[in-house]
Amino acid sequence: MSFLKSLFGGRTAAPAPPPRGEPVAYKGYVIRAEPFQNNGQYQTAGVIEKEVDGVRKEHRFIRADSHASLDDATSFSLSKARQIVDLQGDRMFE
Repeated sequence: MSFLKSLFGGRTAAPAPPPRGEPVAYKGYVIRAEPFQNNGQYQTAGVIEKEVDGVRKEHRFIRADSHASLDDATSFSLSKARQIVDLQGDRMFE
């Protein structure tokens, strides 16, 4: 029966949205880890936000690094976000 459902357009479960990490304040920025699952691993990804001249700016990043566990990916994503802030500062929003 499962074969017939997939053959004739039966419903399949939608993929789960990526987990949104808790916001972390860092040097006036708000960073959030948002790793996602890719080929059985978790991909390094996140968001860096800051209010600039009354406008909320956002920089999303995805890196090639992958991790076996969500916790490792989350920790590394936060670390990578801090590194981006330290190296680029507000230039990341240009």
